[in-house]
Amino acid sequence: MNNKIAVLIPCYNEAQTIGKVVEDFRVALPNADIYVYDNNSKDDTSKIALEKGAIVRFEPRQGKGNVIRSMFRDIDADAYIIVDGDDTYPAEYAAQMADLVLQKKADMVIGDRLSSTYFEENKRPFHNFGNSLVRYFINALFSNNKPIKDVMTGYRAFSPLFVKSFPILSEGFEIETEMTIHALDKNMLIESMPIAYRDRPQGSESKLSTYSDGIKVLLTIFNLYRNYQPMKFFGSAALLLFFVSLFMIIPVLITYFETGLVPRFPTLIVSMILLVVSCLSFFAGLILDTNAKNSRKHIEILMNILTMKVKN
Repeated sequence: MNNKIAVLIPCYNEAQTIGKVVEDFRVALPNADIYVYDNNSKDDTSKIALEKGAIVRFEPRQGKGNVIRSMFRDIDADAYIIVDGDDTYPAEYAAQMADLVLQKKADMVIGDRLSSTYFEENKRPFHNFGNSLVRYFINALFSNNKPIKDVMTGYRAFSPLFVKSFPILSEGFEIETEMTIHALDKNMLIESMPIAYRDRPQGSESKLSTYSDGIKVLLTIFNLYRNYQPMKFFGSAALLLFFVSLFMIIPVLITYFETGLVPRFPTLIVSMILLVVSCLSFFAGLILDTNAKNSRKHIEILMNILTMKVKN
């Protein structure tokens, strides 16, 4: 049985490198279908990709998340390889990454740059710091037996189960973070493969804004933690508010028991308000945690249906 492999390349103004990327992946995976999705490029990205034999499609909604949403909806395959069009990821790892998916050993294979050459090759120090920071938060907030070694990599392989069950909410570069958290939350099989990384060739510019996109990524982690693990999120807030309330009210109670008087009514009122908010936060966490568990049940049912379809 011939397995269908799809190589997905989201592109925006990558005329300088897209031809080489298509050629390299054609050599590495000669039987794969190579798709280039042009995201409103102002240069000859689509023309060059078409000349090199890629299947070229267009996504008018700007942003990497929007491009990947269209890719995942449009394309059916037994294994998916997604890679940036900037020629920073060597194609020779693609076959091994696809094999892990085809052998049912992984639903997502992460091309791990950070354990290899990234910190030597990448010339943007704040990107290095940002990658390490995002990795720390993901591993701290979304516990897993295997720590995630690279969250922001643009080189991954996916199973059909992942692709067709992944609800994409992000529009931009937060998509990599969203992918990782989805796989962790749904207990999917995740493997990391150290890969060599090379910086962009001279004249090729990164589309990632260090500060604005970095803030969006951190906000995505915050929001997904709140949505996927509401009991931990709201429970932590409830516990903090409870102890602050306790800290404020104890001196008032001591004075009351000693003198029978309550001289600090504002402190008493604020402490009681904090106690009420603490209780509300706790019960909000309980309710939302029930909703999150029901959502996971629905996703599990969907994944079972998708697995049956894939087998048939």
